[in-house]
Amino acid sequence: MTFNLASILRDSARRDPGHPAIVTPSETVSYGELDRRSDTVAAGLIAAGVTPGDSVALQLPSIPEFVVGLHGILKAGAVMIPLNTLYKSGEISYVLGHADCRHVITIDDSAQEAYAALEQAGGGTLFVVGDIPDGVLARPFSELEATEITGRAPFVQRDPGDTAVLLYTSGTTGKPKGVQLTHFQLYMNAGAHIEAFEMSPASKTIAVMPLFHSLGLSGILNANIRAGGTVLLLPRFEPELTLRTIQDHGATIIHGVPTMYHALLHFPRRAEFDTSSLRMCGSAGAAIPAEIIDEMERAFGVQILEMYGLTESGPVATINMPRNRKPYSIGTAIPGVEIEIWDENKDQLPRGPQNVGEIVIRGHNTMSGYLKNPEATAAAFTDGWLHSGDLAYMDEDGFVFFVDRKKELIIRAGYNVYPREVEEVLYTHPAVSEAAVIGIPDPRLGEEIKAYVTLKPGQLASGEELVQFVKDRLAAYKYPRIVEVITEMPKTPTGKILKKELPVRA
Repeated sequence: MTFNLASILRDSARRDPGHPAIVTPSETVSYGELDRRSDTVAAGLIAAGVTPGDSVALQLPSIPEFVVGLHGILKAGAVMIPLNTLYKSGEISYVLGHADCRHVITIDDSAQEAYAALEQAGGGTLFVVGDIPDGVLARPFSELEATEITGRAPFVQRDPGDTAVLLYTSGTTGKPKGVQLTHFQLYMNAGAHIEAFEMSPASKTIAVMPLFHSLGLSGILNANIRAGGTVLLLPRFEPELTLRTIQDHGATIIHGVPTMYHALLHFPRRAEFDTSSLRMCGSAGAAIPAEIIDEMERAFGVQILEMYGLTESGPVATINMPRNRKPYSIGTAIPGVEIEIWDENKDQLPRGPQNVGEIVIRGHNTMSGYLKNPEATAAAFTDGWLHSGDLAYMDEDGFVFFVDRKKELIIRAGYNVYPREVEEVLYTHPAVSEAAVIGIPDPRLGEEIKAYVTLKPGQLASGEELVQFVKDRLAAYKYPRIVEVITEMPKTPTGKILKKELPVRA
């Protein structure tokens, strides 16, 4: 048995090659064109030395070239590694080295960091969308798209259990782990979104979640391509642009994080736009306040279907369905997947709000493992059940209600930030003695990142200086906006910093 996730594009292109697949503020790409362009990219990558099972990093914003590149990589039989366009060279080089990746597709704004990362990782081939900056040795992405195909277009068959996407996510230690997501897993996960949001070729879904994000990739892009719908790609989230896109293109679905809905609701000229085409909204990435759900339904006349998952679950594991929904819950398990709530002894808890425990997941959606990390993979599973590290309870009808996060993960505007990674950067500052990073409540972002530091004797450093120090070394969503210098850290008798005793204040 063979299967390649890129079949979702090929099948939709065969059904209706002229149907719009991708629409941006400046161009429209049909399914037929998307299929043809990804064919040439696949041929170009093969000519550049990419062989089945190799990995190719894709560091692009939400532009059509991301979709072309993704399917070109898959058609070549390779593994796609999505990279945040904000990553610095050190973050990129770690991923490239860990994955033995020697091919990177990036955009001109990120080319210098990507080039430096490739050099640090031992060299390779860099393809750039747009103009190649001075001093960067690279090939234009347009060369890949201009590759001549003789005979049958490339379409390398893979095993359904082979890795299609290798998505890096930071662990509690701060070191990124490569989550292996398979062709079959991503195909099925796209199907869960299609069923929940009743997607079809008539669907027009606004994509403001980055496509390199697991939800943007699976729940928005893959689901629409498989359903034959249209993806309305926006370069970034802006309330006015989003509302205008709904009005001008008749958008039917929008996915986002709670902060996005908060911004739409509080946009002062919201009433000027016709949003009557909107049928459903999806929310993930952080628990959405009940008041936002209620206000969205009153203001836009649509349901918000809250869902839940993690990168390791492909990502969606539970979802509310339009005809089987409990507001304020994160829904029920998607088809073919089991959800249980376990206590600390790994025993299943009875149903009811008094029985809060860890969400565990078993089914086709769970990752095949962490790349080159058997210890972490073994720790993530118990008898086939994936540990989420998140706390919830399940009611009598099987609906799951999220309670809190067991780990120290900070979710800022839908992006995952692990404190340890930020702390490690702070510790490299010559004046810093100790560092502790926590999340503090933020009405717009959900959580904001705050760092507490103590300084070495005789050293001076301001909070503003330390903010800039981290900002220069980590992606924009990771650095703390507030650094407070204190004289002493609260600690246990054994010397461990007690983060829970740090003041949760702005």
